[in-house]
Amino acid sequence: MKKHLHLSWIFVLSLAFVSHAFCQLKGAWKQTSSDGKTTTLICSGDYLMVSQYKKKEFLYTEGGVYNLNGGTVTYKSEFNSSDTSKVGKTMSYKITISGNKLSVEGLGDWQQVDGSNTLAAANYRITGRMGNEGTVTTMQRGARKTIKLLTGTRFQWAAINPETKQFSGTGGGTYTIKDGKYTETIEFFSRDNNRVGASLTFDYELKDGKDWHHSGLSSAGAKIYEVWSKEQ
Repeated sequence: MKKHLHLSWIFVLSLAFVSHAFCQLKGAWKQTSSDGKTTTLICSGDYLMVSQYKKKEFLYTEGGVYNLNGGTVTYKSEFNSSDTSKVGKTMSYKITISGNKLSVEGLGDWQQVDGSNTLAAANYRITGRMGNEGTVTTMQRGARKTIKLLTGTRFQWAAINPETKQFSGTGGGTYTIKDGKYTETIEFFSRDNNRVGASLTFDYELKDGKDWHHSGLSSAGAKIYEVWSKEQ
C-alpha cells in the first residue's frame, strides 16, 4: 500500500504537463477511493503536500519542492511520514489534465477542489512565536522547520527536518477568512485524531503582504501568537 500512496502524490504534482496546466496545479485536488480513503494534494508556490486519511484515521503524508521543465515535473521530497528513505530523492513524472479533472496514467483521476485565488494562498514558514513573557521571539532559520500551505480553501502544516529526515507531525483541512477572523476545520491530525472535526477561530493580519500574524487558542487550548512568513 505504501508504494501506491507514494505514487499518489507524485502523479498529482505532475499536473504541470504544459504551462497552462502548471497554473492549474496551484490549489487543491482530491481523490476518494472505493474503500473510503481520501487523498488530497495542496500546492502553493513551488511546494506541495499530499495526505491520505480515512474518516478520523490519519494514514500518510509527504511533500517537497517541485518545478516544471517542458512536459516534465521534477519533485524533490522533503518529508515522508511512511518511508523516510524517499526523503531527499528527486523523481520526475508526466500527466494529462482536462478542465477540473486530473488523470494520471494507471493511477486514476483527481478532481480540482479550488485554485490559489486568494491573497492568503501561499507557502509559509513559522518565523516568530510569543513566549511566556509576552514577547515575540524571532526564530532562527535552520534545517528543522514548520511550514504551512494555504490554497483557496484548504490548509496543511507539517513539522519536519529534511536533513535528518525527521517527520514530527501534520494537520490539515479547510479554512475560511472573514472580518479579520481565520477559521480552520480539521480533517486530519497525525498526533491526535480526536481533534478531527474541530473548528478553531483565530485573529489574523497579513502584514506587508508577506507576514501572517496569527493569534488565539491552539487545538490543545493553549494561548498562541505566531508569525508565519511567505517563503516565496
